[in-house]
Amino acid sequence: MASRLQKRMTLRRKLHILRTLTNSKSVRKSSIIMDAFIHIYKLQLKLEAIKRQYLYLINHIQEVKVEKIGGEFLVRVRCKKGQNLLVSILDTFEEMGLNVLQAKVSCTCLLSIEAIVEAQDQGICVRDIEDAVHKAMGEQVGVEDK
Repeated sequence: MASRLQKRMTLRRKLHILRTLTNSKSVRKSSIIMDAFIHIYKLQLKLEAIKRQYLYLINHIQEVKVEKIGGEFLVRVRCKKGQNLLVSILDTFEEMGLNVLQAKVSCTCLLSIEAIVEAQDQGICVRDIEDAVHKAMGEQVGVEDK
């Protein structure tokens, strides 16, 4: 008799917890459970939407910033990780006659490069470097898509 009463009390306690978690106004056990299922389903939909948004942002981030500091250039690149992307960007620097004085590279979710480069030719401007890096990144994206 006592065990049956304990089971009933624990069931009521758990149903009360479910009711408060799901903001259910129902009193019947079946309605509370149904509201909990609906709540879980809505949370799953929200999670899927957040995952889709995250993947979209990761795939479409492509940022190149170049600043001229004295006779040197500060190049900042953030983009989606790609195969040989760092090598492609460094090859572009070499083709343009830029010497890399210092570089920081991070590759967690995104590829992040911060480099200080020095031009051998004084005729290179910020826009030339930006265009060349964008072109190198675009070529790598084209290679990955194939």
